[in-house]
Amino acid sequence: MAIRWGVLGTGGIARSFVRDCSAAGVVFSAVGSRTDESARAFADEHDIPRAHGDYAALVADDGVDAVYVATPHSRHAEDALLAIAAGKHVLVEKAFTITAAEARRVRDAARDRGVLVMEAMWTRFLPQTAMIRRVLAEGRIGTPRLVQATHHQALPTDPRHRLNDPALGGGALLDLGVYPVSFAVDVLGVPTAIAASGTLSDQGVDTQMGIVLTHPGGAQSTVHFALDLRSPNSASIIGTEGRIDLDPTWCTPTTWRIRAADGTVVEEFDGREELAGYNHEARGFEAAISAGVPADSTTHIDHTVAVMDVMDEARRQVGVRYAAD
Repeated sequence: MAIRWGVLGTGGIARSFVRDCSAAGVVFSAVGSRTDESARAFADEHDIPRAHGDYAALVADDGVDAVYVATPHSRHAEDALLAIAAGKHVLVEKAFTITAAEARRVRDAARDRGVLVMEAMWTRFLPQTAMIRRVLAEGRIGTPRLVQATHHQALPTDPRHRLNDPALGGGALLDLGVYPVSFAVDVLGVPTAIAASGTLSDQGVDTQMGIVLTHPGGAQSTVHFALDLRSPNSASIIGTEGRIDLDPTWCTPTTWRIRAADGTVVEEFDGREELAGYNHEARGFEAAISAGVPADSTTHIDHTVAVMDVMDEARRQVGVRYAAD
C-alpha cells in the first residue's frame, strides 16, 4: 500500500521536494499552511487533493501517513512534535532543528510514540552515496584519513530574509554547513574534537565558517561554508592508498572518481540523473515505514543528533546565538 504524504509548509523547498517526488510516483494527499489561501494555491499547483489552513488540521488528517516538515528551522521541532503526537511518521527538512537539545526531544518523542522520524538529508540517500560507502567498505582507498568539503552560495543579503535573521535560525551553518558536517561525520564518525572560526553579520548570524574536526583514530575533516561566496563546491575523501573526488556540486547527483595514491584515475562514475534526487530520500523513508521502522533506520536520527551536537559547539565557538539556546 502506498504511503500517503502530507506537506507541512508551502515554501520553496516544499515545492522542490513535491515536484521531484511526484515525478517519481510519490503520493501526496494533503498540504497544510498557515492560511487557507496558501494551502489551496499549493494544492492546485501540485494537484494535491486536500488543503488545510492550519498545521493541526493537516496532522489530524486520516488520509496522511507521513508528514514532510518544510517550515523554517525555528519551527522544525514544534512542527515535528505536533505530527508525532498525531501518530504520523515525520521527515524533517534540514537542518533538523535549531539545537541538539531540540533534536533529542524530537527523537525521543518519536521513539515513545513508535513512529519514524528522520532528517531530510537527501544526499545520504543518493545512489552515488551508496556506491561511495561500498568503495570505502571494500578498502579501495585504504583507510580514510581526511575529508574535505565546501558549500558556498551567494544567497539573499536582505537583512529581513530568514537566512539573515537569528530568530529564524539564519546563517550559513544550518542552511549550508549541515551538508559538509554531516558528510564528514558519516564518513569518519562522531568527532572527538572541534575547532571552528567564522565571521558574523551585523545581524549576528554566521556569514562564513570553517571547522576542523578530529575523528576517532586521528582522522580529520576540514569543512568550509558561506552564504556570501561562490566556489566549485567539490569534496574529497583521502585515504592511505587513494582518494575519492566528487565534482561540483558534490552534495547533488554528480560525477566522481576513484584515484590511486599517485593521482591516477582508477575508475570514473556519473551519478547525474533526470530528477533532482529528493525522491531517493522519500523512497528510503517509505521503505523504512513499510518494513515496520526497523532498528537500522533509527541510526539515521542518532547520526542527526551527533551532527547537531557538532554544530552547537561550532556556534558556541564562533559566537552565534539563537533564541532556542
